Amino acid sequence: MAPFRRFALGLVPVFRETLDALASLVFPAPCRICEATLTTASRIPVCSTCLTSLKPLTGVACQKCGRPFVSAVAAAAPQPLCHLCRRDIYNFDLARSFAAYTDAMVRAIVLLKYHEVTPLGAWFAARLAELVARDPEALAADVVVPVPLHVSRLRERGYNQAELIARPLAKRLGLPLRSYLLVRTRPRPEKLKLTRQERWRTVRGAYAMRSEAKIDKLRVLLVDDVFTTGATLDACARALRKAGAGRVVALTVARVAPEWQPYASPGVAEPAED
Repeated sequence: MAPFRRFALGLVPVFRETLDALASLVFPAPCRICEATLTTASRIPVCSTCLTSLKPLTGVACQKCGRPFVSAVAAAAPQPLCHLCRRDIYNFDLARSFAAYTDAMVRAIVLLKYHEVTPLGAWFAARLAELVARDPEALAADVVVPVPLHVSRLRERGYNQAELIARPLAKRLGLPLRSYLLVRTRPRPEKLKLTRQERWRTVRGAYAMRSEAKIDKLRVLLVDDVFTTGATLDACARALRKAGAGRVVALTVARVAPEWQPYASPGVAEPAED
């Protein structure tokens, strides 16, 4: 590539960011979470206060799935595991999430998932990269794989929100992105929200590896937007393990827990997923 062309291509992102900044000054817009007027130029239409409110999870959590403990007794156990992980329910080796599924986080994920605010994907990826940096040995991987959408949902939406997070995350971690490895073979039911039992039932056997995929003994970093019941991550991990993956570690932006959300009670519909 000629030096001038390389130079010109390098300026494209700079010009784009400059235009975004000018547009935000000339046409002030509201924060897409709290609706306060944005006072700083940014490609993310969310104010700094709302972004700052998306705080990382802290405190003692389940060693396997990362579910935060509210019980001091459970947290003090020699090997802290939630009731599901004590029963060895999940097929992944480890799961961690950046933050709780709060009202602000719900709105942020909706912006990425349904409104294609792609800069949020990069912001979420940066937070997950920080999470990996805090425990690099436990979260080590060879490839990054986003949880896939069914082809009908992908055609309808035009993009996979998990890949919008996984792609910049893979770049930050210096790992290859392998979005083609997993496929969703069965679409999600039309029902908008599913109970926990329905969620587990509808994803069981709904994911598979592409026939030509090779992942023997590879450590896979599986990426999604929200950990609700863990059913989707479990189904994907099951397919990856069947194909020979040596280890499956799951990372999500947000984590739902029954203690935080009233709709997570048994028999009550939980957040919709793909």
